[in-house]
Amino acid sequence: MNDDQDDPSAKQMPISDLRTEPLAEDLVASAEMQPYLNLMLATMQGQDRTTALAELAALPLEKRYIWRVASALTWAFADLETMNVEADRQTLSREDQWRIFELLKHRPLQFCLFLSALLGQKQMEALMVSALKNARVVAEHSEG
Repeated sequence: MNDDQDDPSAKQMPISDLRTEPLAEDLVASAEMQPYLNLMLATMQGQDRTTALAELAALPLEKRYIWRVASALTWAFADLETMNVEADRQTLSREDQWRIFELLKHRPLQFCLFLSALLGQKQMEALMVSALKNARVVAEHSEG
């Protein structure tokens, strides 16, 4: 018996029922993703991955997947101002609060998975624990 059958919360789902984020299809179709798709295809088909890995190795940093994620976060938080976030939180309708929550609810896990794949599990955990401690200190300082 496999793990999915042992887990009562796991359910079988046809691939056609899976949904992606709206921008995901555009990103997957982009030229920058082709080397990654080539690697995934070679891996799934049990083929030699040497050519696909060499193709990735030849990419400059600015064309790599991790650059896209890291630079998007840089832009996302370049002007972080918690007072503005608090003002928005206080003035959003419940419906809009729920929409924001739905947009963000999986992001912490995704970010942890990204960091774990990039840095390793232990370094990801240390980074996240440090971030939580620092956020707590900043929050306490700004409240006091």
